[in-house]
Amino acid sequence: MRMKDAIASLQLGKKKHTQVHQLSTIWSRFAEDGPDAVPLAEYPRPQLKRSDWQCLNGWWEYAFRLPGESMGIADGRILVPFSPETVRSGVGRTLLPGELLWYRRSIEDFHLPKGKRAILHFGAVDERCTVWWNGTKVGAHRNGYLSFSFDVTDYVCEGTNKLEVCVRDDTDRGTACRGKQTLKPGGMYYHGQSGIWQTVWLEIVPEIYLKGLKITPLLEEEAVELGLTFSDDPGSDPESDPESDPEPGKEETANCTEKGDSRVRITVFSPELFNSKDKAEGAFEPAGIDFEKDSERKESAMTFDFPCKRRMKVRIPVPEARLWSPEDPALYAFRIEAGEDVVDSYFAMRSFGVGKDDAGRTCLLLNRAPYFFHGVLDQGYWPESLMTAPADQAMVFDITQMKELGFNMLRKHVKIEPVRWYWHCDRIGMVVWQDMVNGGGPVHKILETYGPTVFPPLGTHLKDNHYALLSRQDADARSRFEADLKKMIRQLYNCPCIGMWVPFNEGWGQFDALRITGDVKKADPTRPVDHASGWFDQGGGDVRSVHNYFRPLTVEPDKRAFVISEYGGANCNVPGHSMSEEVYGYQTVKEEDFSEIFHNLMDQVHALVKEGLSGAVYTQVSDIEEETNGLLTYDRSVRKAKVRT
Repeated sequence: MRMKDAIASLQLGKKKHTQVHQLSTIWSRFAEDGPDAVPLAEYPRPQLKRSDWQCLNGWWEYAFRLPGESMGIADGRILVPFSPETVRSGVGRTLLPGELLWYRRSIEDFHLPKGKRAILHFGAVDERCTVWWNGTKVGAHRNGYLSFSFDVTDYVCEGTNKLEVCVRDDTDRGTACRGKQTLKPGGMYYHGQSGIWQTVWLEIVPEIYLKGLKITPLLEEEAVELGLTFSDDPGSDPESDPESDPEPGKEETANCTEKGDSRVRITVFSPELFNSKDKAEGAFEPAGIDFEKDSERKESAMTFDFPCKRRMKVRIPVPEARLWSPEDPALYAFRIEAGEDVVDSYFAMRSFGVGKDDAGRTCLLLNRAPYFFHGVLDQGYWPESLMTAPADQAMVFDITQMKELGFNMLRKHVKIEPVRWYWHCDRIGMVVWQDMVNGGGPVHKILETYGPTVFPPLGTHLKDNHYALLSRQDADARSRFEADLKKMIRQLYNCPCIGMWVPFNEGWGQFDALRITGDVKKADPTRPVDHASGWFDQGGGDVRSVHNYFRPLTVEPDKRAFVISEYGGANCNVPGHSMSEEVYGYQTVKEEDFSEIFHNLMDQVHALVKEGLSGAVYTQVSDIEEETNGLLTYDRSVRKAKVRT
């Protein structure tokens, strides 16, 4: 063990205050944030896309208030969807526990056609919020990382409409899911953020519309199964579970349209056209070309008609399917037409699983064959905008940079990204191991992080049903975590790129991991589960998951597939591109030596594949605040590792 590096990572005697340098990425330096700015204006939900929508990002009014106070006169303007703590928002103020953050904006010249409904969507609001439309409360939501929607049809008026949002966020002073956010940043924990941090948008739909879509590729059957859920009546709650199956013996047979054609038409297009033509034209949208006008698409399409029911499952044959992989990210575009509703989407034919390699060892599979998943820890932070990417192209940049370095997987670390990020992974060809966002009360870092790092046996014997030990005494908070975990799986289920679920990391808020793994498997039997990444292994899940920063990399025999789910973390500070005078990492490396050391480590990892290593995750994509252990600098100006020729 590199004991000196391990002890240094504890940051004993660390200064309480460090000098901070303001950094910015190129996407913000050249952004035009004028009075008409609409950042991140791309369509936010590529797998359930309609043509009639309006992006509500841009300048809103804001105000910080105490509980019981209304918004009143605004404190100023904030650029949504950037949190008030960020430079890009134009505010630069922290929402403290117990405070309220109010938002307000007008929607001008609004007209809702007769027979249509207006659905208000939020990508994510951290951490809980209440929403009013024209002074009437339309709903509330809790969880800072999940999307939600409200039907506002009954509250809209012709012309100018007023939208208000009130937010509260306790960051790490509460028990809610928060990831790496803290009010006292340092080391591996970062500045907390709050409020609206993903796209807000308004969608116009028919009275009866498709509100739930569940896509399951079935390689053995050479088919894809589509679960469709239509709104049952005008004003039905878009927040209700669109994927839940009807109770046995209560199959729903109501038509999904009240008039006209009561059938569902599904048209599937050739993946060759979808992948080659759209990518060549730089179209990042799954429906970037007009299906009706493009005769080449139309001639290559397969069309299927089905009787329409409120909840239905159909199987579409996909003979001789072109399989999705990082090497060939083949996607099939398809369109659903039901009455007046028209939705564009896409799917991929691929499977993830666990099996045996040629030596009889348990391994991870892609498309029913052994596959080595070599990834990077991706935390998704930006110097000027924290958890919100400064632009759509910024998300693409990180993914493509990691692919150029030879990686085929990203572990999305204790964060849920906007759905567009997963769409980019789908189309570029990058597998994602998805963490659940951790919560719970504070746990002493000696137990939660530092102890198991320096003394690994500590992380192999602790049972996670001692709720007080890992600060999970709050039964309501545990219940919310489980409910939110299932919502995350539903929200991201359709994304072809996701290859594993990770409910717990390094014991952060961990509890009852074996039981919860069973619940995850029930919610999604199509993907493996890493039940306890790093330590506090309870012996379950599909992988033995080890974090190894200070010991020689080895493969430990286990009945499960073996993965090194974190390693590397070399500290390389590039002058002029660091945010803090204090730096944090696991081994100090000079910039001129970084590439050679990095590639030598990659060679070691690949050599372990022959010994049964199924996956590995290098730490990390970019520097973040005090951490300078990224492959990219925090401002994305320097890639420390050169591409090996």
